[in-house]
Amino acid sequence: MVKLNRQPAIDKRHIPYKLDDGIGRRARIGIIALPDDQTIEHELRMIFDLPGVACFVNRLPCAATITHDSLQAMEGEITRAASLILPQLSVDVMAYGCTSGSLFIGPEKVHELVHMAHPNTTCTTPVEAAAAALAALKTRSIALITPYADEINQRLRDHLEQNGFEVPVMGSWNEPLDARVGRISAESIRRTALDLGRSDRVDTVFISCTNLRALSIIEALETELGKPVFSSNTALGWHCLRLAGINDRLPQYGNLLKRP
Repeated sequence: MVKLNRQPAIDKRHIPYKLDDGIGRRARIGIIALPDDQTIEHELRMIFDLPGVACFVNRLPCAATITHDSLQAMEGEITRAASLILPQLSVDVMAYGCTSGSLFIGPEKVHELVHMAHPNTTCTTPVEAAAAALAALKTRSIALITPYADEINQRLRDHLEQNGFEVPVMGSWNEPLDARVGRISAESIRRTALDLGRSDRVDTVFISCTNLRALSIIEALETELGKPVFSSNTALGWHCLRLAGINDRLPQYGNLLKRP
């Protein structure tokens, strides 16, 4: 038998190291998403593709069919979902990524639930972001496009009007299944936006729902319509960046992403 000449194993322990700011040195942004939302994470990561900006996503349970009751039921899951996003680190901004859910639960309640997990973070929701976007764009009158059922559509229209914006033009696919909403083609969205957005009764187009794939077509829609166009995701991405103190301009994603 050949006897092997084994050298002692290298076994270094407690090696000194230094800490830096890690990923997200300029901003760490948390996103709470729905289980069947195929779009929000993809589009927000495109918007947040900036030096020193990082996006961290968690999902919360929600029924497959979007109704008043299923939206309201998410309220009990928000704190847990937020608690699993960087629990040992600070998060600069936390966004609850459901337009209709934030409408029915209410932004103040969403903030309260997020703050139970991250008491020092700044919060936003798509309905808040949309209102801030409309103000930044100096909008008076909106063409509203949604995938929602009529009950949700009317609730959103009322909310926008109560915040001082006219909604004389509205269209919906009335699709209750979120998994199908994420598969509505960009061409379908484009045709609808052009059809409703050409009305001389509106000065801005709002494509509502974080699961609609609108980011790639917004710049072209604005060029063709000659008026601002934004989606739930561009509003939410813009609002998260601005709340985190990131003022980089992203004109490739539309007029809104140029605004402070």
